[in-house]
Amino acid sequence: MTEHGQVETGAERRELTPLDPRQVAVLRIRTGLVAAVLAAIALILEIPARELGLPDFAVAGAAIALGLAATLLVPRRRYRRWGYSEGAEELQIRRGMLFRVRTIVPFGRVQHIDVAQGPIQRPYGLATLILHTAGTHGAAVSLPGLAMADAEAMRDRIRGKIREDIG
Repeated sequence: MTEHGQVETGAERRELTPLDPRQVAVLRIRTGLVAAVLAAIALILEIPARELGLPDFAVAGAAIALGLAATLLVPRRRYRRWGYSEGAEELQIRRGMLFRVRTIVPFGRVQHIDVAQGPIQRPYGLATLILHTAGTHGAAVSLPGLAMADAEAMRDRIRGKIREDIG
């Protein structure tokens, strides 16, 4: 992969398609929910922290500040690290901030395809495309953050390519 978000496979070079921009809001909500749970735990930890001589709300204040910063900063960075490219024979997915992963799913290995939509994605009209492949390791590959219509269209295109290979 080049530094400009392009995927190289032999002589072929394709631009990666970013996820739908509404995925940032979905990631922000998920991060905020995790931050809220951690802040609640930090509030519970305030009792033993006071016994150690720490100022009131030192633990909870730090947890809330970190959670707020993470909710504002991390989702956009995670969003920018996702991309995909649909080729004639395969789907390539790139993701990861700290650990970068590039997954290539050959259409010939796909057993079935799901389009899933969780409660946080639903109000934003987003969905996750899930490719179930033959094999055990990484037998399900997910591509979140697609507009529902795009996920369904991609599912139908991949299904058509699979039928061409079979027939």
